[in-house]
Amino acid sequence: MQPEVQVITGARARGAAQNKVLRNTYMLLALTMVPTVIGAFVGMSTAGIILQHPIMMSLVMLGAVIGLQFAISANRNSSLGVVLLLGMTFILGWWLGPMLNFALALRNGPQLIGLAAAGTGGILLAMSAIATTSKRDFSFLGKFLFVGMIILLIAAFANMFLHLPALMLTVSCLAIGVFSLFLLYDVSRIVNGGETNYIMAATGVYISLFNIFVNLLQLLMAFAGERD
Repeated sequence: MQPEVQVITGARARGAAQNKVLRNTYMLLALTMVPTVIGAFVGMSTAGIILQHPIMMSLVMLGAVIGLQFAISANRNSSLGVVLLLGMTFILGWWLGPMLNFALALRNGPQLIGLAAAGTGGILLAMSAIATTSKRDFSFLGKFLFVGMIILLIAAFANMFLHLPALMLTVSCLAIGVFSLFLLYDVSRIVNGGETNYIMAATGVYISLFNIFVNLLQLLMAFAGERD
């Protein structure tokens, strides 16, 4: 086989593999919506447990999610990784329950939730389109985004004690920007062959989508919520 033919064949094979990872990632993401919704309904009915000790429960939730992410990484090549990912999405859905209760207490709460979901989906489509059409490698964003995420976590937990509305809104705006870029980073890694495991890819994309949705909903409730 001539070198040129080998190069073309190899490029096609890599492209097919990357498309398969991307396709499996989106299919798994669709599946994660099931435990997320179930968890959200459970969280809405048991919101009192979270609201009694919000700081402690938030720390427990964060620890559980971080631990599950390590467990998912350790089992990335087995079906157990999928089970662990679905378990993590259930926990995050449960933690989302009290916020959904607050939103639904507003006259236009269902519309705000729908807008937050639509906005999250729109950001995913936009970031995916940029990553897949430009073919540019955005891996250089990784370190900056990680630092940004740590700063956001610190600011968010600090505001649990400070209760500053301006800080909450600032954190939400920055979080949407940071996790939108995380989506671009994650999809770019799949497209360029930097991530070849769809379970890990789906985990990263899901975390970004969850954070974008939560912060979009917070902003919508703050600026467009209609209270009785």
